[in-house]
Amino acid sequence: MLTIRQLSVTYADGTRALRDINLQLPTGMVGLLGPNGAGKSTLMRALACLQPPDQGQIQFAGINVLQQPQVLRQQLGYLPQYFGVYPHMSCYALLRHMAILKGINQKAEQQQQIDALLQLTNLSAVANKSVATFSGGMRQRFGIAQALLGNPRLLIMDEPTAGLDPAERERLHTLLVSISKDKLILLSTHIVEDIENLCPFVALINDGQIIESGAVQSLLTPLQGQVWQSPVRPADNSSVLSASYRFGLPLYRLFSRKQPCAEAVPVTANLQDRYFFELSHKAVSDVPA
Repeated sequence: MLTIRQLSVTYADGTRALRDINLQLPTGMVGLLGPNGAGKSTLMRALACLQPPDQGQIQFAGINVLQQPQVLRQQLGYLPQYFGVYPHMSCYALLRHMAILKGINQKAEQQQQIDALLQLTNLSAVANKSVATFSGGMRQRFGIAQALLGNPRLLIMDEPTAGLDPAERERLHTLLVSISKDKLILLSTHIVEDIENLCPFVALINDGQIIESGAVQSLLTPLQGQVWQSPVRPADNSSVLSASYRFGLPLYRLFSRKQPCAEAVPVTANLQDRYFFELSHKAVSDVPA
């Protein structure tokens, strides 16, 4: 379990990127969901010991992370949103280089882990090709392979599906679920669908603060019976959770204790509804207990 208490980060220009973050995260797939600029990447960097906080505590599996960052790094895999590669190194050579940096010094162990990870990420056929020539999906799979070196207990992934086509996203989802049984995989994204597909537990972040966290189903329960769908916008705009299009036609998701307009029909609440409910700045007290 990962426990975060009173964590705050302020940048040199005075920007408060994180404000009193308090979280308890279980083993398995955990989603960190929020809009761009909400503080997701800053929190990921703080957990990965790359961004020192102003104050707070981080505990993981009995480790005081801020006091013993090197101990955590031995159990950590990190996939940032953007990462560079050496332009002339092959996939295999780069993984071997990273294995050494992670303290895997025995050649037999290096080869065993790298071969297994290449197979897991479907990169065995391109092991001798330069990572700089990889497609976006292949590069992301390489990023996962390097993050998994050393069999980390904590895996932090920042926007791992950004730029992937639907087939690549599906393959990545399958991979993440398959390796999440005995690890804490923290998945940071603004793509609600990814969290809903993969994560039984989610934390919602906005403006540097955690606005809600818990099991996904527990976050949806308070909205059930009060979410509607309509092809027309109701007169009362305050009931609109989101506006989108389906087959080129407008589609509105609405929150209301009673039917907001004649065209509205009741629907099952989903995580996107709760996400937009929170981002609309409605008071938490408006959500029925």
